Amino acid sequence: MEPLTDPQQSKFPFLRQDFAASLVVFLVALPLCVGIAVASGVPAEMGLITGIVGGLVTGAMRGSSLQVSGPAAGLTVLVFEAVQSFGLPALGVLVLTAGLLQLVMGALRLGRWFRAISLSVVEGMLAGIGLVLVAGQLYSAAGMEAPASGTGKVAGLPGALAEAVTSPQALASLGVGAGTVALMVVWRRTPKRVRVVPGALAAVVVATAVSVAFALPVATVRVEGLLDAVQMPGLSEFGGLASLSMLGTVLAFTLIASAESLFSAAAVDRLHDGPRTEYDRELMAQGVGNTVCGALGALPMTAVIVRSAANVQAGARTKASRVLHGLWLLLFAALLPSALELIPLPALAGILVHAGWKLIPLRTVVALWREHRGEALILVVTAVSIVAVNMFEGVLIGLALSVAKAAWDASHIRLEVDDSGTGCVRARLSGNATFLRLPKILDSLEALPQDRPVELDLSGLHHLDHACRTALETWAQRHSAPGTDPVQLTGPGAR
Repeated sequence: MEPLTDPQQSKFPFLRQDFAASLVVFLVALPLCVGIAVASGVPAEMGLITGIVGGLVTGAMRGSSLQVSGPAAGLTVLVFEAVQSFGLPALGVLVLTAGLLQLVMGALRLGRWFRAISLSVVEGMLAGIGLVLVAGQLYSAAGMEAPASGTGKVAGLPGALAEAVTSPQALASLGVGAGTVALMVVWRRTPKRVRVVPGALAAVVVATAVSVAFALPVATVRVEGLLDAVQMPGLSEFGGLASLSMLGTVLAFTLIASAESLFSAAAVDRLHDGPRTEYDRELMAQGVGNTVCGALGALPMTAVIVRSAANVQAGARTKASRVLHGLWLLLFAALLPSALELIPLPALAGILVHAGWKLIPLRTVVALWREHRGEALILVVTAVSIVAVNMFEGVLIGLALSVAKAAWDASHIRLEVDDSGTGCVRARLSGNATFLRLPKILDSLEALPQDRPVELDLSGLHHLDHACRTALETWAQRHSAPGTDPVQLTGPGAR
């Protein structure tokens, strides 16, 4: 007799694991959605809308089965600059257009090519975002208005701190923010059964309870209602796409959101043994999500490694967990919006200071400096450029440096000479022999003795282009003085 099985369980064999994981991801995502929206200069509900779309729409699509999408700290600075420059109604146009571009790139199978972007540029981009985010949110933690530019934020911190010390209200606000960061840091050292509650949620709950209990003079989240926060872009807003500055912002949204999502997918794949990411499908899923977010006037979305890692670690097995997390966000926003009004803004600022600090790869910079100083330099210059100029131009500077370094590496060549003073002179070329390095190669070879036999080994060359091959053959024919054996070319590149 065959054992009876639950038809529902056979249809959804991992429902219990996915349900539990969805609750964990929801608790991680809730404070981040609200905090990122506030830091971006938009209503808190806009962050929840993006989280809902990331769960219910992108979460239901194919691509990466376990990574979770929503508003990301990595786009906070760019969104804030865009809202300040073009206005809140234009945000939907920017996000919608970026989503359409992602759909086109996914359809053209360009998703895998994002893996070719230098990791140093991506980490430098995240480091620059982290620096600007931390600096800006320190002002918010003290209840102050932050300067507009990245350099202004960093340079103004000492003066802002001195001003906060003399203001009881600023000190109270700063205390709530500092307490939030401190609680999130120590939360990782609490017993495992305590850490079932995400640190960000615990910090917000404690900060809210303290603020209410002691009636602290701190600003709290303003709530408009989920439907009121929806701002569908009008046709007149699309006219702004004719400007180069707006198009540049769209390209920045597209590049950063796509790169962050696909790098996150690669990281999530290393955390589990399930199906691997289909990069082009994942790019299209992100494009659909951003198109919907843009149509609703919400924040842009990316796949977020913090939520995705929480999803995997909580035992998720299928994409059902991320869809359910979107459902829980929707129910919370619809049924308990007034709960948001109790959350103190400095607590959200503290969460983002913590998130921004984690974007700065200090250990990576140290390791790169020891082994690959060129890559470390690209990372640092990209980060500093983002702080000093802006997001888009900073990334372009990093990409330009990466291309320049690749060109330099591709043309790098070394000549080793073994000359005992008598007999045959043995020389060996290694690296990449391209026309870019041809003058240096010929100068070094022409300095070899002409009155003794010369043997040039080409086996160490990774690449020998036509211009260099012809020049070496010509040099070999003409180098030796009359009465001396001609130069011998040996190795795979010799003829």
